[in-house]
Amino acid sequence: MFSGCSALKSVSIPNSVTSINYGAFSSCTGLTSIEIPSNVQRIGDYAFGWCSGLTSINIPNSVEKISLSAFQYCNLSYIKIGSGVTAIGSKAFGNNQELVEVYCLAEQVPDMWNMWGSYVTDIFDGSHIEDVILHVPAASINLYKAAEPWKSFKSIVGVEPETPKCEPPTISYSNGKLIFGCATEGVEYVYEITDSDITTGYGSEVQLSVTYNISVYSMKSGYDNSDIVTASLCWIDTEPKTEGIENSVVEMKANAVLIQSNCGTIVVRGIDHGTTVNVYNTSGMVVGTSTSHNGIATINTNLQPGSVAIVKIGNKSFKTIVN
Repeated sequence: MFSGCSALKSVSIPNSVTSINYGAFSSCTGLTSIEIPSNVQRIGDYAFGWCSGLTSINIPNSVEKISLSAFQYCNLSYIKIGSGVTAIGSKAFGNNQELVEVYCLAEQVPDMWNMWGSYVTDIFDGSHIEDVILHVPAASINLYKAAEPWKSFKSIVGVEPETPKCEPPTISYSNGKLIFGCATEGVEYVYEITDSDITTGYGSEVQLSVTYNISVYSMKSGYDNSDIVTASLCWIDTEPKTEGIENSVVEMKANAVLIQSNCGTIVVRGIDHGTTVNVYNTSGMVVGTSTSHNGIATINTNLQPGSVAIVKIGNKSFKTIVN
């Protein structure tokens, strides 16, 4: 896909990707770093081969297979292979002559094969592993010391198992309820909800925003807590003329709208199809606009994390912090 794009310096791969296939970024010599998402299960043949600008790689625990020459002829000095790997292809990390340190967190020594399916031991061919330190699970040291090419490393050091981290939760709203979900099974949700409506003050009028700011993280015994996820829940009048207070009861026909942001991208859910959403910075300048499709509008902005975004839906505006 991007093979030979020598001017490509950075890539953001979304979490929806589960496989990085044949030669996807091979010979991207300007690429200096890459973050492989935690849902990727396979890294294909030559996927990052000849990426001479890469000096380190962290392969997540989700990856099960690293194929032939996947990182051959890079300039890797540091390699971390996650605990989920079960198979590594021929010369996957070959010809990385600057290699200093390797982690392989798989408890069982991975299988190794070539393009004909034959067993090989050349996954570090030309990388001078006799001068390199290898870190493996403490309980598996003897397995690695007895297996090629692992036993050829300068020294093998045991590491204790890493504590897994809960996946960040998701937030949704339906039928008057907030609903939290998480890819990590069996978690508990710790949440905080604050009402941003005006509660005290002076004057004859009070502008009600009817907005709730939500933050939540997931936790589970034996896991590190997830990152905190935030959202704003508000209500948009569909028929403003029906509003009113009768017998101390407010009646209002409205849509529940959920607003979330991530790295300058703001997602608004729950609005009518075809609704225009504008995003402003605190100076009143428009920094992004979009029209909803199937109830969702995605607005890309240049706002930095921590800054305030003013989201205008129809004639109502809401403030949210960019994550």
